[in-house]
Amino acid sequence: MLMEELFERLRTFQELLMERVAIEKEVRELPKSIAAQEEVLARAKKSYGERSQRFEETQSRVGQLRAELADVVAHKDKSEQQMDSISNPREFEALNKEITEAGLKEDQLRKDLKREEENLRESEGEVKSSEALITSQESEIAAKRTKITNDEASMKARVTELKGKETDITADIDTEVVFKFERIIKSKQGVGIVPVKGVVCSGCSMILPAQFVNEVRQSDKIVFCPYCSRVLFFQEGDEAQEDLIVDIESGSLADLDDYGDDSDDEYDSDSDMDGDSDKDSTDDSDD
Repeated sequence: MLMEELFERLRTFQELLMERVAIEKEVRELPKSIAAQEEVLARAKKSYGERSQRFEETQSRVGQLRAELADVVAHKDKSEQQMDSISNPREFEALNKEITEAGLKEDQLRKDLKREEENLRESEGEVKSSEALITSQESEIAAKRTKITNDEASMKARVTELKGKETDITADIDTEVVFKFERIIKSKQGVGIVPVKGVVCSGCSMILPAQFVNEVRQSDKIVFCPYCSRVLFFQEGDEAQEDLIVDIESGSLADLDDYGDDSDDEYDSDSDMDGDSDKDSTDDSDD
């Protein structure tokens, strides 16, 4: 297989793998799309339990107050009926006091009952509100779960299809290369094969050794960047980059840091010229 064909296959494999990785991530994220609603539902159920308990307690208090009020009213009515048959002043005074106290107690019970009945109506409204929220959330969650199930099935079918294409495209490529390339793509945001421009890896922008660049230019084997591990292929650069490679190979380039930086040399030259001018001016003054 020609290297150019191999590189093209790796690029195709890269596209397929990028799509598959994205879908697999989306599949993992699907359950999270209803997580917020499930949390709302859980809180609503907890609130419903608390509100139901409060409603039952209030309902019980209302029942007790109604029973107590009925007893007081009945006792008061009975005492009032007895007033007509009493002739003894002392008994009359005692019974009158009893009726007065019963009347006061009746008034207080009616106030308490009115307050608790208002609480009961409010509590009943809260319970119904919680029930409505729970019903709504359960309905929405059920619909979303159905959609998630359908989407997940569709996505997994696409993943299976992509894996089949990946197997076909990498059938006669070294399995170790495929494994390493796949790992690179997953860790390098989907970019696993990049060009060498001049002596620089375009994936990580690191300067590569001249001998290593020559290996890439020969295109007779898969070469991985020693810094970012991406697969490399050579891309012709401009004349300056080509001259740099020649300089590196001939050993005439002392320091790669000076590559492309002519400003310092110009500055030094200008300084030397200024120095010579100053010296000439001094000599002239001495004459």
